[in-house]
Amino acid sequence: MTTATTSSALGGLTALPPASGRAGFGGALRSEWTKIRSVRSTMWTLGSAVVVTIGISVLGNWGRANHSGANAARLAQEDLTQRTLFGIILGQLIMVVFGAMAITSEYSTGMVRTSLTAQPRRAPVFAAKLLVVSFVAFVIGEVISFVSFLISSSFWRSKGISLSLSSPHAMQAVIGGGLYLAGSAILAFGLGAILRHTAGAITSGVGLLFVVTILANFLPDNWQQHLDKWLPFNSGGQVWATQHVPGNDLSAWTGFGVFMIYGAVAVLLGAYVFRNRDA
Repeated sequence: MTTATTSSALGGLTALPPASGRAGFGGALRSEWTKIRSVRSTMWTLGSAVVVTIGISVLGNWGRANHSGANAARLAQEDLTQRTLFGIILGQLIMVVFGAMAITSEYSTGMVRTSLTAQPRRAPVFAAKLLVVSFVAFVIGEVISFVSFLISSSFWRSKGISLSLSSPHAMQAVIGGGLYLAGSAILAFGLGAILRHTAGAITSGVGLLFVVTILANFLPDNWQQHLDKWLPFNSGGQVWATQHVPGNDLSAWTGFGVFMIYGAVAVLLGAYVFRNRDA
């Protein structure tokens, strides 16, 4: 009788369908967008990138424009458009921190396991992370680049030097500055996915962008002539310049393409590690 009663009770229940484990790419994208906006350290890092990069650009151009040795003839020989974006040299390092933390912070807190429980298919999760990081880095990078140029160029116009977005190659350089910052974040994101360690990813990113470039100066001249232009900073820097650097014959977009190859390799290796190694 007990068996019959139990069977009768259970018979009134509707069986739940098995979980498919497929939240879909859209769900993964919304999740990553929410996470990147809700993590305080991410917001502080992006805010620092904006303030520090624009601040250094503005301060550097104000000081140079008001320097006692500044004169129109000498300044005409300089790449003033690139000078207005001077803060990118430091800003790229902050974007490296952002790109690395966007993925390594989940490993340090263990949140990556929660993400993979909600969406067991790892490829959509990784793609969503990459897309969100790339979008945010691009928007922030372009804001930094345009604001830096617009404020800094006003100092030169006050000295009678014409410099605006309509100046030769200026628009390309300003847009390129934002793209370069985004590329720096993407490179660091890939390194973070490979190493799964925040300090290691940041150190590797800084090493590739800065240290390798410095060390190359100690190589014999004939080595430098063939190697320098292919380094990440030197190749990527062409896209936010309006004049060729001596010894670097890469065009703006060719140089940026070389720079993005570094990022693509890091991301592809990171995707392989993310997909095949236990979280």
